[in-house]
Amino acid sequence: MSILAQPKTLRGKALTEAVDIRALPKVLLHEHLDGGLRPATVIELAAELGHHGLPTTDPTELAAWFHRGAQRGNLAEYLEGFAHTTSVMQTPGGLERVAFEFIEDMYHDGVVYAEVRFAPIYHTARGLTQDQVVAAVICGLERGESTYGVEWGLIICAMRHMPGSLEAAELAIRNRDLGVVGFDLAGGEHGFPPKKHVEAFQAIERANFYITIHAGEAYGTESIWQALQYCGAHRLGHATRLRDDIEILPDGSMKLGRLAQYILDRRVPLEMCLLSNLNTGACASLEEHPFGVFFRRGFRVCLNTDDRLMSDTSMTRETTLATELFDLSLGELEKLSLNGIKSAFAPFDKRLRIIFETIKPGFAAARAALP
Repeated sequence: MSILAQPKTLRGKALTEAVDIRALPKVLLHEHLDGGLRPATVIELAAELGHHGLPTTDPTELAAWFHRGAQRGNLAEYLEGFAHTTSVMQTPGGLERVAFEFIEDMYHDGVVYAEVRFAPIYHTARGLTQDQVVAAVICGLERGESTYGVEWGLIICAMRHMPGSLEAAELAIRNRDLGVVGFDLAGGEHGFPPKKHVEAFQAIERANFYITIHAGEAYGTESIWQALQYCGAHRLGHATRLRDDIEILPDGSMKLGRLAQYILDRRVPLEMCLLSNLNTGACASLEEHPFGVFFRRGFRVCLNTDDRLMSDTSMTRETTLATELFDLSLGELEKLSLNGIKSAFAPFDKRLRIIFETIKPGFAAARAALP
C-alpha cells in the first residue's frame, strides 16, 4: 500500500464536500504583505494618510476593482494595483496593523505557519528607514502570534528592476534574530535576470541564510536555472515554466530535462500559486496549471496565495481548487502541508513540532471524521 493510501478514498469534489477545508492545518510560504490587505483597511489607511487616488471608498467595490485589475493576463499589469497598497503602508501604525491583520486572516483560514514577504524600500516615502519599516511589521506579526497562535517568518524582498539588492540582503541579515527568515528577489522578470543581483545572494550565502527567488513565472527555464546556479536559491517562487522542461510521452509517462531532473532530485521546493498564475498569464487556464504534472511526478510542491487581495483568494480557496481540479485525496492534502512545513525557513525543531503537534493530529482528526 502506498504511503499516501487511505482506507477512505474520497477524492476531488467529493472530498471538499465531506471535509471542512478551512479547518485543515495549512502552511503558506508565498504571500506578499502588500498584496493581501483588507479592502476596508486600504480605505481607512488612505483616509488617515490623505491618499486620494483610490477609485472608490466602498470596500466591496474596491475589492472588485483590485481583482479586475489583476485579471488582465500579464504580470506587469497585475502589479499596478500595488501602487495603492504600498502608498497606505507608510507609517509604523499602518504597517503594524496590516501585519497583525495578516496573522488574524491566517488564523481564520486554517493556516498554522506562514511566511510573508515584502520589499521595505517601498515603505519609506514618508521618512521611515527600512529598519523602522521592518520593525513595525515584526511588531504586528508578533502581536498577531500572541493573539492567535499562528507562527510566522518574514522574508525581505529585493526588486529585480531596482538597485539596492545588496542593501536589502544586508537588511535581512541584520534582522534575522528578530523574525526575518530569508531573502527574495521579486518583480517583473523580463530584462532583469537574477544573476544581475548575484552580489546580494552571495552575501546571504556567506551569512548561512536562506534564499527564495521568483523565477519561471513570466520568463522561461533560463530564469529558473540562473536562480539556482548563479544565486543559490533554496526555493523557487512559482516556477511554472519548469513545465517547458518536461515532456509527456504517449503512454502518459514523463521525460524530464536536465533542469527538471535536478530540481526533482535535489527536492527544491516549488511555491505554487494557482489563481495568481492564471491572473498573470503564467498559465492559460487552471486546468492546464503545471501543479498537477509536478505533484504527480513527485516534485516538492506546496500551495500558496501570492496576493490574496489581487487574486481574490485564500489558502482555503487554493486548496479547494487544487483538490477538485487535480482529484486530490486527504492524504495528498496532508502531503502538501508537509511539503510546505518541510520547505519552510523556520528552524528544524520548530518544523518538527508543527508537523507532529499540529499538522498530523489535524489531518488525523479530519480522517477520523470522514463518512
